[in-house]
Amino acid sequence: MQTHDEYRRRLLLAMMALPWWRSVAMAADKRLDSRRIIALEWRPTELLLSLGVIPQAIADAPNYRNWVVEPPLALSVKDVGLRTEPNMEALQRLRPSLILLTKGYGPAPESLAPIAPVMSFPVQDTPGLPLTTARRDVLALGEYLDLMARARQHLQEVDGQLALTRRRLSTVPSRPVLLFTFLDSQHVMVLGKGSMFQEVMDQVGVANAWHGEVNRWGSATVGFEQLAGLKGVRALCFRRGDRDPLDEVVLSPLWQVIPFVREKQWQTVPAVWFFGATIAAMRFCRLLEQSLVEAA
Repeated sequence: MQTHDEYRRRLLLAMMALPWWRSVAMAADKRLDSRRIIALEWRPTELLLSLGVIPQAIADAPNYRNWVVEPPLALSVKDVGLRTEPNMEALQRLRPSLILLTKGYGPAPESLAPIAPVMSFPVQDTPGLPLTTARRDVLALGEYLDLMARARQHLQEVDGQLALTRRRLSTVPSRPVLLFTFLDSQHVMVLGKGSMFQEVMDQVGVANAWHGEVNRWGSATVGFEQLAGLKGVRALCFRRGDRDPLDEVVLSPLWQVIPFVREKQWQTVPAVWFFGATIAAMRFCRLLEQSLVEAA
């Protein structure tokens, strides 16, 4: 007959084998290792990199290199599958000390809690101000990782870039600017009110040419023939990788009759993550400035 102590020991061993018990134990004995942080969406990946922290792994690294581009990923960063459905076994094997999410996108936080503590960030906690939200997120993550000095320094760099771009564009006469990218040979995504790019344009004094309806992220998907109705605009088309649908579209007769194409008031620019944070905002500033100065 087993004693009370033997029974208690067997019960504790059985409980420790359960996922929820491991999660509680991890939370109670948490030692945050900044070398073992995984980001399951590209925006929190950018937040990490803005603090100088290289993620242990991210989700969908190949498409990050097509859609986000900057900041570049170190070769050491592992891939853990799709952003919507990451490889849970890979996550468990990597034993992260923290998992970062974007609220409302990807797996539910509670499904990841048995693996590691989870921190989620909104795309915008103030409607129409995603860049303002991103600034708060940089500070929140900086505080959590004990990197507040780096977070403040980064935000000073953001402010400096915005001020520089506004100053350089203040003497450049420009048309309203249309921002879009091809999703396939028939459809484009355009950026308008509520997008991070819109907030940047407001701060640097550039008008957005798109006044149509947008979703809660500040974007809209439309047939590219709708661009033919926009007159007197400057257009920037964001490329994404080597197999961009634009390469096929530019050969079509319909593309040639779009006003900004006919007037040679458009150009392609490298990819910037439309739903990014502060680094994406600075990259967009530089590309916007460069393209408008060249067109003047």
